[in-house]
Amino acid sequence: MAKRAGRRSAAVPTGTCPCGSGVPYADCCGPVHQGASTAATAEALMRSRYSAFAVGDADYLLRSWHSSTRPARLRLDPGQRWIRLEILGTDRGGLFDTAGTVRFRAHYREAGRPGSLDEQSRFVREDGRWVYLDALPD
Repeated sequence: MAKRAGRRSAAVPTGTCPCGSGVPYADCCGPVHQGASTAATAEALMRSRYSAFAVGDADYLLRSWHSSTRPARLRLDPGQRWIRLEILGTDRGGLFDTAGTVRFRAHYREAGRPGSLDEQSRFVREDGRWVYLDALPD
């Protein structure tokens, strides 16, 4: 989803949240991106991270990355437009868990052509908050 260098400035959506919840961005991932709330589950964090890719919020992506695997910098590809997220499955990652996985398919357009990224991501709690750890190998 990203390259490691510079950053792209975030664009704040005014309509429905890019994560696919059907809720306005301002009531969904927006407060999480701004630090006014935190993701309650691993899936909620996955959705907020996808939305951050969609709106170009590299700062949030870095903040929501585990300290042991976080890159020093993150450069988002300005030619890649994230258009839809499918959650394909979850394992643990609930309110009382300390770890979990989320399998997803993220759809995008690049150079006018559609594409998708399939990944099973691992999430853990760090300092009480959900963070992205890494992607499991295929």
